[in-house]
Amino acid sequence: MNIYHIWCNLKSGIIDTDFTDAAHSYLDHLRQNDQLSAYRITRRKLGLSPAHLAEFHIMLEFETLTQLDDAFKNVSSRSDPVESFHHAVNSKVQDVSFALYRDFPDTHRKRGSEKF
Repeated sequence: MNIYHIWCNLKSGIIDTDFTDAAHSYLDHLRQNDQLSAYRITRRKLGLSPAHLAEFHIMLEFETLTQLDDAFKNVSSRSDPVESFHHAVNSKVQDVSFALYRDFPDTHRKRGSEKF
């Protein structure tokens, strides 16, 4: 599984549930088109996190890098309906950062062949 992490803060004046409603609509659209396997939207609790991490953390799960690439191609087309969903989320956030991780060890990794 490839996990695309997004951290962000809300722009001033944005209502938190307006943001999460827009994010759910956007991500559900990608999932319905098989361009996303699963997602989670989380929010920092009790102020506990390193200072450099934003308040919201979104995790997008993709079965393959091809699925991730298909989602990026769709979103980067900047055409509706996905552009409207993307804009509804993107216009509400600031201080955005991203990371891409994978489950480890990989399912195809052979044990015992490591060289030291």
